[in-house]
Amino acid sequence: MINDTFYDIAIIGGGISSCVFASTHIKNGFNGRIAIIENGRNLGGRASTRVSFSNSGWQLNHGSPNFNISNISNNRLLKTFIQELLDSKIIQLDLSDIIELDGESIENKKINSYFYSGQNYISNTSMSDLSQKIISHNNLRNQVDYFFQTLIVKLDYENNSWILTSKNGCIFKTKFLICSSNLILHRRSLDILKINQIPLRKAIPTNHDKKVDLILNLLDEQEYIQRLTFLIYTKSNYCYKDNYKKKFRHILLNNLLEKKFKFERIIFQKQIKDQLGIVLHTKNIEFINEYFQCNNKEIFKNKLLEKFNQIFDKNQYINKLIDYQDISIMIWNASQPSGLGIPENLQVCENLNLAFCGDWFAFKGFGRIEGAILSGLKLSQKINLL
Repeated sequence: MINDTFYDIAIIGGGISSCVFASTHIKNGFNGRIAIIENGRNLGGRASTRVSFSNSGWQLNHGSPNFNISNISNNRLLKTFIQELLDSKIIQLDLSDIIELDGESIENKKINSYFYSGQNYISNTSMSDLSQKIISHNNLRNQVDYFFQTLIVKLDYENNSWILTSKNGCIFKTKFLICSSNLILHRRSLDILKINQIPLRKAIPTNHDKKVDLILNLLDEQEYIQRLTFLIYTKSNYCYKDNYKKKFRHILLNNLLEKKFKFERIIFQKQIKDQLGIVLHTKNIEFINEYFQCNNKEIFKNKLLEKFNQIFDKNQYINKLIDYQDISIMIWNASQPSGLGIPENLQVCENLNLAFCGDWFAFKGFGRIEGAILSGLKLSQKINLL
């Protein structure tokens, strides 16, 4: 099926960077049509919210439960944008407890984690709503169309325009293409999409554009962190040991405990009627592989519960978990980049009506929401100057 609308800009990926770009670009005077094409069920990328159909009323932020800004004092562009979100009541300061487990005691202290450096913020609603509200704040003339559960697998560049083909055969045409996800540029796309050539490389052959060659070569060196998150829906009688009232509580495991128990952090999230949702984050490859290789997922869930209770045995704040309603698993295609960041000067390929944004660029906040936001803001400036 061919989409009849010829878009001025099509953005692959519906994460924070694309939403910031679209909103800022409209605010800066852009009056054309924008398509945001996202493989997931909603906006947000790794900053997403799972709305459970089987567990009615539950909403769990299963990627980034909050976000931190560590470089705001040195960046007027970023500072102004964050202040706009605060003034519009789209975000607020996150005053949740952040507690690090060290194996012997549990205490509040200065946390040495790139997820929590600087100032922490939360959405006033959910993380998926954050992305939507960032766009809606400026999309007053409904210039943005959304296409969810749409995975782009093929790109073509013909007659100075881009043709995008999705896995289900839907075709989009656009004058200008922006890739906020690096999936169709990175070697990991070969396994995930079950193809034999990176889509952007197939569209733009070697030696056709120096910037494309360079960005693809650099991305081939960029590593990424694969994660699984386990979402636990507890029963109504499960609660904290103390009288903690805030919506979130962040439990971090230090390096030794993470190596022992396989979890990086555990986020408790208060739901309606004060029920507690629990999201366990792991980046341990051994544990991830164990999940995929396990034929009996119930056995794996029991092991998960056993680890949880070992972590919080005799803990002064957190009760052991005896039973639960459900455990679901989120498998991420949107993986956190690590190692090499892509230089800012490669954001725009002017000769191809092609640009990029995302946390995989070497901005302050690389690999985090801060870097994603900054890349979207910077890209809007660069395209306005073309």
